[in-house]
Amino acid sequence: MSELNNIAKQMVAPGKGILAADESTPTIGKRFAKIEVENNEDNRRGYRELLFTAPNMGEYISGVIMYDETIRQRASDGHTFVTVLEKQNVLSGIKVDEGTESLVDSPEEVVTKGLENLPARLPEYVNMGAKFCKWRGVIKIGENLPTANCVQMNAERLAKYAKLCQENNLVPIVEPEVLMDGGHTIEKCYEVTKNVLDVTFVELKKAGVELGGIILKPNMVISGSTCETQASAKEIAELTVKCLKETVPAEVSGIAFLSGGQSEELAAETLNEINKIAVDCPWQLSFSYGRALQASTLKAWAGKSENIVTAQETFLMQAKKTSLARDGRL
Repeated sequence: MSELNNIAKQMVAPGKGILAADESTPTIGKRFAKIEVENNEDNRRGYRELLFTAPNMGEYISGVIMYDETIRQRASDGHTFVTVLEKQNVLSGIKVDEGTESLVDSPEEVVTKGLENLPARLPEYVNMGAKFCKWRGVIKIGENLPTANCVQMNAERLAKYAKLCQENNLVPIVEPEVLMDGGHTIEKCYEVTKNVLDVTFVELKKAGVELGGIILKPNMVISGSTCETQASAKEIAELTVKCLKETVPAEVSGIAFLSGGQSEELAAETLNEINKIAVDCPWQLSFSYGRALQASTLKAWAGKSENIVTAQETFLMQAKKTSLARDGRL
């Protein structure tokens, strides 16, 4: 078993999943605005410390994806966040994409950027203690969207990123996200997701990426957020598992779903339904959630130091619930 495969297996170990704490500074600013907390470095550091020092969080969380600012920060005891996580037996990861830019011939669509300086950045993250990376491609469903060019370009960039990561002994999380924004049906989401995954794996193989040393982070097959008919958790599970079986090679170590804007309740319920019917799948079916692990925690914290313990308890309760769902035991 290669070192990459070994790390990938740890990331999707039974009962565990990945905490996505890689919100960019503007994104976490939006979260903070809802709880009336100022978006400054000290508050961002304090909030991440609250999460990373939650007692025994390693029982439910295998790894944490951090933002560039976060992986460089230290806890109030002076230890780096990487060290803090190591003590919890949690792997450190880093978001390495640099956001998106509009496609020239289809300005409604985007392609992810950050490849140019990636070879120079990766060794630095390795030296900081990172074990895995994340890169997100974004696909929109709309009238005549996505275009084949958008799907292709995002797949090519995901593949190049994944190859560069593996050359630096980092496990790449490959995240081709089909957004749930829009009025499309679950059937349309299935059709687009299947195509996106097919094209992505063609490019990963072409680039010589070791599939046993990646984690796939896909969207679930789900109704558009403004679709009049919302599919049930059971329907989401059935079409998601069907789609994955048709597209994902068996040698992929694991699949860690993104929550994609689902509420904490729905993201746990859908994950639970998926794992209840996925008994014969060749991969671990785990989670890599951001908001679906943090929404209640942020509210409980509200930027006040006297709320830290309560907020940590809230976080651990949600992490435990999602951990149970990840094994179909909710």
